[in-house]
Amino acid sequence: AEHQHVRYNPLRDDWVLVSAHRVKRPWQGQLEKPPPEDVPRWDPKNPLCPGATRANGEVNPQYEGTFVFPNDFPALQPDAPEPDDSDHPLFRAAPARGVCKVMCFHPWSDLTLPLMSLPEIRAVIDSWAQLATELGASYPWVQIFENKGAMMGCSNPHPHCQVWASSFLPNEARLEDRTQRQHLSQRGVPMLLEYAEQEARRKERLVVENADWLVVVPYWATWPYQTLLLPRRHVCRLQELSDSEKDSLASIMQRLLIKYDNLFEISFPYSMGWHGEWRGTAILSSTPPSSLPAAHAVPLPPAGAPTGPFLEEDCRHWQLHAHYYPPLLRSATVRKFMVGYEMLAQAQRDLTPEQAAERLRSLPEVHYKKRAE
Repeated sequence: AEHQHVRYNPLRDDWVLVSAHRVKRPWQGQLEKPPPEDVPRWDPKNPLCPGATRANGEVNPQYEGTFVFPNDFPALQPDAPEPDDSDHPLFRAAPARGVCKVMCFHPWSDLTLPLMSLPEIRAVIDSWAQLATELGASYPWVQIFENKGAMMGCSNPHPHCQVWASSFLPNEARLEDRTQRQHLSQRGVPMLLEYAEQEARRKERLVVENADWLVVVPYWATWPYQTLLLPRRHVCRLQELSDSEKDSLASIMQRLLIKYDNLFEISFPYSMGWHGEWRGTAILSSTPPSSLPAAHAVPLPPAGAPTGPFLEEDCRHWQLHAHYYPPLLRSATVRKFMVGYEMLAQAQRDLTPEQAAERLRSLPEVHYKKRAE
């Protein structure tokens, strides 16, 4: 708790430097502007609002629940051409195809997940599972992620997330696939299932828990109040969750996000995302059959064929989980910067994961905006 040391992250096969004493240093650096508290419930200029006109001229329906539409500025498109052949191994390129969607959580712009009702959060989870099923029938990796707050690059003050499906396995997923596969081979149990059992017993990094889920500040956390959301049973995909597990997921998400908001009494910024079983072939442990990087040597399943070898692939090593990466460190205006040593050497944090977990755990589970009601 007081002396620097390094901790191993088995999920990423790397290390983080923990320097708890540095949290006492004075700060005269960048101060962030707290998020606005006066976001209008409906704004015709906000392209995510019901009835608003988006950049491509399309008008949103008067939706009342979740609303999914193709991203007007997609990073991935399904019909991208093949790149030219490389004449040197140091200058390789590979095909990258996919689709990008936007999902609005709620029609009101002044509402975020911790302020939504449990049935409304459950509707978000159901939409996530549906999108994962639909896009996973054609693409091996479906990345669901939410950037909350302008500090995390969110360009529209409206509760929403993005879903990108790709023809290749992205770097983080490829890394987690390798480490989880190795752990199962060596210990005979999925890594994150074993980890969840250990954290549930130790409790020193536990933030919230219920019968089906637990949230911890991971032992190897990099960001100050980073958390990991884990199921208690072995499950590979969102769409495999039972109705009761989805209900309890809505509850534990709400509890966690209320604590986040209560920490500095602001709408807490973060980036979060789900990682689950992918639908490729077991190619990553061997040399790809061409000069392409392993990440791009993943064939697409046949269109309209959501079953077959891509679902029969042995993915017992995978465990469904969600990462939350919030940037704030000391207050609503002082954030953690990933610069210098972090960019050139390895990740470093000041506050210990145990200290962060204890602070989050001790926070009330009634949102600060509702305490006077």
